Amino acid sequence: MAGAPARDGGAGGDGGGESLRRVAVASFIGTAIEFYDFYIYGTAAALVLNQAFFPTLDPVNATLASFSTYAVAFAARPLGSVVFGHFGDRVGRKSVLVASLLLMGLSTALVGLLPGYDSWGVWAPLLLIGLRFLQGIGLGGEWGGAALLAVEHAPRRRRGLYAAFPQLGPSVGFFAATGVFWLLSSALDDAAFRSWGWRVPFLLSFLLVGVGLFVRLRISETPVFAKVMDTHDTSRVPAVDVLRRHPRELLLGAGGMIVAYGLFYTATTYCLAYATGTLGVSRNTMLGLSLVACLFLAAGTWLAATRSDGVGRRRLVLAGGGLAALWGLVLFPLLDTGRPVLIALAIGGALFCMGVVYGPMGAYLPELFGATVRYSGASLAYNLGGVLGGAVAPLVATRLQAEFGSASVGWYVTAMAVVSVVCVLALPETRERELL
Repeated sequence: MAGAPARDGGAGGDGGGESLRRVAVASFIGTAIEFYDFYIYGTAAALVLNQAFFPTLDPVNATLASFSTYAVAFAARPLGSVVFGHFGDRVGRKSVLVASLLLMGLSTALVGLLPGYDSWGVWAPLLLIGLRFLQGIGLGGEWGGAALLAVEHAPRRRRGLYAAFPQLGPSVGFFAATGVFWLLSSALDDAAFRSWGWRVPFLLSFLLVGVGLFVRLRISETPVFAKVMDTHDTSRVPAVDVLRRHPRELLLGAGGMIVAYGLFYTATTYCLAYATGTLGVSRNTMLGLSLVACLFLAAGTWLAATRSDGVGRRRLVLAGGGLAALWGLVLFPLLDTGRPVLIALAIGGALFCMGVVYGPMGAYLPELFGATVRYSGASLAYNLGGVLGGAVAPLVATRLQAEFGSASVGWYVTAMAVVSVVCVLALPETRERELL
């Protein structure tokens, strides 16, 4: 039956003739650019976009408006999952990944050329929203294809290892984005940074897209999808087949992703705005501490992804969710001390928990779906989790803090973790599944 997760076929065999290095680079490059693109916007939204595009609003509402444009791309991502997933499940993983990278990267880069409110009035924020929507469409197809590129090239007992590389994208993209902003913030005075300096990270996306295309065009189609094409067993409308045959896996997989997204965007975008705006921590200090926190994210991601081949995906995701539920209760007490070491510990601990959840998901979500609908199913689950966890987290956190204080934001993080744990408890272990 098309779309069912069969267990009697190959799982990538010997990696489809591709070396681990080539698969790793090709799958990693897109997710690194994805999170670079998303985090430069998140950082700019926290630091400057409220004044550049919403200067007529009061500070709290301007910040909310800035974060709302941030959320637009998340809302567009499920649509991108349907569009790119359709062609990824019918035409192939490789060609769709090239298209998603182009749309994602160019939409991001054009933000750097967009005039502000002072020049174009209301058209400036409207065009910003439009570019964010296009970026979200491209992003909706990126992660699923990158994860499948790794998983479907991997031998069965090394899928967690191969999938670790696209899952390292958030760590590297976050580090690169924060590093660029930190350098600019250090080198420029405040007026120059707010006038043109914040645009530089966006314009660098032009270069990154070129590098990504060079790498992506050199990789072959995955051996799993090549076998699907040989049997002429493609789904006519993959998204419909996912909803009809895998609604449980889709919804529970999305629920499992909520805490990863919620942790990332609460501990980075929101905490950056909160610490610089409410606690009075300098912008340079917070960007530097965020660079340190990236190391915790990378460590948690690599440790959990590679260990999942031995102990299972589900067990590690549950462990990460449990840790996150506890960490939500100490995140803001540590942050509110205003002490740099404890702030680094607060953010780094949250990102380590996120990494433990996120690392195994690179193999776990694809393994939940059959080969004929895998691109659509994994992408939709991943991006629906992003809407529920990432799009609303900075908005909810900003409002909670304003109404009830910082402790309420920590409880919100804990609630997201509990939801994810409950969802994953209802899912099976998948590491022994075949991919055809």
